[in-house]
Amino acid sequence: MLDHPPVPPQSEPAGETPSRGWRRARKPLIGLLICLLLLCAAALTGILWLQAKVEGNIQRLPDTFTGLTDRPSKPTSGPAADAMNILVLGTDARSDIPTTGAEAPGWKPGQARSDTMLLVHLDGDRRSASVISIPRDSWVDIPGHGKGKVNWAYSFGGPSLTVETVEKMTDVRIDHLTVIDWDGFKALTDAVGGVDIDIPKTVYDSARGVRWEAGRHHLDGEQALLYVRQRYGLQDGDLDRVARQQAFLRTLLKQTLHQELRKNPDQVLDLLSLFSKHASVDDEWSTTQMAKLAASLRNLRTDDISYLTVPTDGTGMVGDQSVVRLDPSRDLDLWRAVREDRMAEWTDDNQDLLTPDVVR
Repeated sequence: MLDHPPVPPQSEPAGETPSRGWRRARKPLIGLLICLLLLCAAALTGILWLQAKVEGNIQRLPDTFTGLTDRPSKPTSGPAADAMNILVLGTDARSDIPTTGAEAPGWKPGQARSDTMLLVHLDGDRRSASVISIPRDSWVDIPGHGKGKVNWAYSFGGPSLTVETVEKMTDVRIDHLTVIDWDGFKALTDAVGGVDIDIPKTVYDSARGVRWEAGRHHLDGEQALLYVRQRYGLQDGDLDRVARQQAFLRTLLKQTLHQELRKNPDQVLDLLSLFSKHASVDDEWSTTQMAKLAASLRNLRTDDISYLTVPTDGTGMVGDQSVVRLDPSRDLDLWRAVREDRMAEWTDDNQDLLTPDVVR
């Protein structure tokens, strides 16, 4: 029997996609589509999580920046354009209910002063940061109220006047503001399991009847509040108190962020959720912006954060007020370094102003 010659394949009509070619391309295209859908689902899940855990809980401070005029300009080019300055306030509100955070009713005139004031500068490359304390008794110009202690601004005009006062004092533009009260401070400390603090020499706080023995102490929220608020019995009073606050914050960050954020991305969401329950923020700071900021800090190590107090010229009296006098000869250089995003260089040249690891 003769073999029939093979039938040559028929060619596809010109201009049409070959069916077998489509079948070959279909699988990777479907795989790509599935990947895109999964990525969209993951992003949507993250957004929904933020909305449920953070956005719905966090308290916004209305009109924080509204109406402020003659503000310092924000750099639009160079490294300083990407830097961020966050003003952090701790209030001394005496209240049976929270005054900051998800359940707080909001700021009320005369209700509280800013017991703690920190200007947190995040470098444009997000690889270093500076925490600059402004003593609460600093004698400054408060717009519309004349000279006074810087912590009076919060009592007189709330978050907005406090931002205006600090901007006038430093010529540094504040990007965002966050406020936390004593209850929030205690809750955050307890939530991370407490903080270990070294006290080099036994001291007695006569105002609260607390004796701090030399050595290491594991502080819960209540004890931590007593520690960071002490000034009586300390050699430099309010300035030593500021140093304690910085030492506490440094230890807190070292204990809670011992693994960099890039090693544990879920930690970002956990920290945001905890933060939202107890702190209040300006109404222009969206949850998405906070999440992006936290993610941008994934390469920031705790050893790359410097702590210092704005240079001062000691304490004194104005009438019956005990005040802290700022040192303009050194302050101007510090705030210029913040504006120009040169804090890493400035700290190298001003090691004597940095807060030591162990304080009184």
